[in-house]
Amino acid sequence: RRLHTTTQWTTSVCTGSLILAAAGLLHGLRATTHWASLERLRDFGAEPVAERVVVQGKIITAAGVSAGIDMALRLVARVAGDDMARGIQLGIEYDPAPPFDAGSPRKAPEHVVQLVRQAVEFKRERYRSSGA
Repeated sequence: RRLHTTTQWTTSVCTGSLILAAAGLLHGLRATTHWASLERLRDFGAEPVAERVVVQGKIITAAGVSAGIDMALRLVARVAGDDMARGIQLGIEYDPAPPFDAGSPRKAPEHVVQLVRQAVEFKRERYRSSGA
């Protein structure tokens, strides 16, 4: 929270937004995170939004890992202009063409969504039981 007062931008990717939320930085703000943890933002007073990137003032949150690239390109555009962001996009050849249209729970088959939810919950339980 202390660092946020001196940053030009405060950003997070995936469940990193839960850290920002726990620090109180997202209270009353729209924010996003990985879809399997989206509703947990509400526990910290944030308004969960199922979008890839959410900009709220100088705070930018990105959903899952691939949304981090979208966020980075938006941030470059704000700081250095659209052409610079387009050049970086071209330079890293960021032209997603996934083999399946299952990149969000709205598009994925329900049984696949449930498989991923189970895997996420398994990892959470394993973490909790480790005493960390």
